Amino acid sequence: MRTSAGMSAEFAAGLLGVDRGAISHIESGVRAISPARVRTLACNCDCQDAGYVEALVKMATVGRRGWWERYRGSLPQGMLDIAELEEHAVHMRAAYSMHIPGLLQTSDHAMAVFRVVIPQLPEHEVALRLAHRVERQNVLEGADATPFVAIVHEAALRMQFGGREVAKAQLRHVLERSEQGNVSVLVIPFAAGAFPGAGQTVLYAEGPVAQLDTVQVDSSHGPDFLHAEAQLAKYRAHLDWMERIALSSAASRDFIRDISNDL
Repeated sequence: MRTSAGMSAEFAAGLLGVDRGAISHIESGVRAISPARVRTLACNCDCQDAGYVEALVKMATVGRRGWWERYRGSLPQGMLDIAELEEHAVHMRAAYSMHIPGLLQTSDHAMAVFRVVIPQLPEHEVALRLAHRVERQNVLEGADATPFVAIVHEAALRMQFGGREVAKAQLRHVLERSEQGNVSVLVIPFAAGAFPGAGQTVLYAEGPVAQLDTVQVDSSHGPDFLHAEAQLAKYRAHLDWMERIALSSAASRDFIRDISNDL
C-alpha cells in the first residue's frame, strides 16, 4: 500500500511516529503494527478500499504471537513466512509434481525429505524442521480448518522417500486426509500428458480479500512469494488447467489405493 502510493519509508516513519528501521521491520513481519496505525497509513496513502483496509486491520488485531515465532532464530525466515501465510489464508490450492504436499506428509516421509538436503542438516536441525512441519498441519484441523485442494502428480505418489513401507504409510495417510470435508486430493496421472508449470511446486493462498492473495513457489534457495496481479492470474490459470485434467476426488482415491497396493 505504501509503495503503490509512492510514499517513502522515511515519510511513513514520520507519519507513524517511529524510526526508519521500524518501517522495515513492520513490512517484513518482524514487528507488529497497531490497527490505528494501519488506518492512519491507509488514509494517508489515499487507499479507499474499505474491505482491504479492514482485512489488514484484522490481521493487526490478532493480539497474539503466531506459533511459528517460537522458531525465529532457529529456522530460516522463509519457513516462518509459509506458516504465517497458511495461517491467514481462507482457502488454499496447491500443485505438486515430485513431492507429497507438506500439509499432508507423515513424520517419517518428512524426515526422509529433510535428510536429503544439501548441505546435509545435523539431526537437531532435522528435528526442528519436522516439529515445524507437524505444527503447520494444524491449519487443516478443527472447526476453523482451512479448505485445501491438493493437485498431486502421479510421479509424486510413486516416489519412495524413506523406502517402501514409509511410502505405503504415506499414501494411506493421504487417503485418510482426502476423506476430510475440507481436504480434496486430485491426481494427475502420467496419461494426462503435458500441462503448464509442470515440475513446479505452487501454493496459491487466498486472503480474506483479493489484494492479500499470495503465491508461494519452492526453489533450491528457499520459498519465493509473489503477489503482483499478473503473477497471480498466471498461477490461477495454471491451477485451473491442472484441475481440469486431474481425476475426480473419488477416482483419485481409487488411483492412490492402486499404487499403494502395488508397493
